[in-house]
Amino acid sequence: MNQGTVTNEEALAYHEGERPGKIATLTTKSFETQRDLSLAYTPGVAVPCLAIEKNPSDAYRYTAKANLVAVISNGTAVLGLGDIGALASKPVMEGKAVLFKKFSDLDAYDIEVDTKDIERFCSVVEAIAPTFGGINLEDIKAPECFEIEKRLVARLKIPVMHDDQHGTAVISSAAIINACKITERLISDLRVVVVGAGAAAISCARLYRHMGVKTIIMIDSKGVIHFGRDDLNEYKEEFAVKAEITQQQAFQDADVVVGLSRPGSFSVDDIRLMAPDPIIFTLANPTPELFPDDVKRVRPDAIIATGRSDFPNQVNNVLGFPFIFRGAIDVHATTINVEMKIAAAEALAKLARSEVPDYIHEIYNTKVEFGKEYIIPKPFDKRLIVKVSSAVAAAAIRTGATKLSGFDIKAYKKKISQPSCGGCHK
Repeated sequence: MNQGTVTNEEALAYHEGERPGKIATLTTKSFETQRDLSLAYTPGVAVPCLAIEKNPSDAYRYTAKANLVAVISNGTAVLGLGDIGALASKPVMEGKAVLFKKFSDLDAYDIEVDTKDIERFCSVVEAIAPTFGGINLEDIKAPECFEIEKRLVARLKIPVMHDDQHGTAVISSAAIINACKITERLISDLRVVVVGAGAAAISCARLYRHMGVKTIIMIDSKGVIHFGRDDLNEYKEEFAVKAEITQQQAFQDADVVVGLSRPGSFSVDDIRLMAPDPIIFTLANPTPELFPDDVKRVRPDAIIATGRSDFPNQVNNVLGFPFIFRGAIDVHATTINVEMKIAAAEALAKLARSEVPDYIHEIYNTKVEFGKEYIIPKPFDKRLIVKVSSAVAAAAIRTGATKLSGFDIKAYKKKISQPSCGGCHK
């Protein structure tokens, strides 16, 4: 059996067990004596309470806020399952908390908010935000997710990021950077076709623009998005082209296609039309728009990425969100801005170009080196936390996303290189 394949019975047994679910809490201080009780609770606990009342930033010194992320969803766009509701989304949100802990040693609570009303959802998140150092929004459907993130970013003074949007954008941007290096292209010269117009597609296209891509053509289920259509929301209008063109015209001489849609939304006939050495990302999951073998059959010159772990170049959000939040929280950032996302993408791209440690070859049972089949790092690369988190932290400081002063990036890199880095900011 393939290691990635599990039966329904195995999945249910894994989540049940003697202690149902995947997460729990633990204490981080000694709690064995009467003196410990006096320090952890009354009367000792009053001292940090008063310190925080006087200086709110001291919450990062004296509480778990310094290492705590909320994973929040209303269950309206869960994986490939769709709108299954807040409660049914809980296993996924617990899983996201596990990934935060495993990859960046950030603690995370999952919070399922049972409402589809945008303002009610935002009010709930706003009310509980003081507990956390960052808010990871998850599996919220478009276009509501855009407005929810926009309102919360404006209202809160901690990092807020909808990972379904920005995680894919950051990782695919890193892949594009390296694909351009291999094919000797300039990002500013790229003709990019984005197939799909949901949350991830819009965010990807936005970040590509910030990176310097000038020509982006977006295709939804009704065809190329253009200003002649009367069914466009404000988010699709950002990427509308002036005149109506066909999908085939969109693909003609395109350098890059990023599929964020569904199987079959573009074909081998489409990719035949692309420029030499095309960059083809078929990211629909679990079934890509086109499988790599189908692409290679007609475009053996292509650089290919998918969202799956059983093919080279997996665009996996776990390469991004743990380390983006790690870096942002550790410098007490008030937001995750575009510059921080680009810094993460560039750090990922640079890491993939560096020499690969032997343990990566052993984990994946193959020789891994920079090239067409390795343009983004592997999730179990232990260097990710240092390279990406420090790049994000430095970008936050450089762009004024934090008021923290005197932050020593060199010391920070050394600190987070340790096996357990919880509270790395200290």
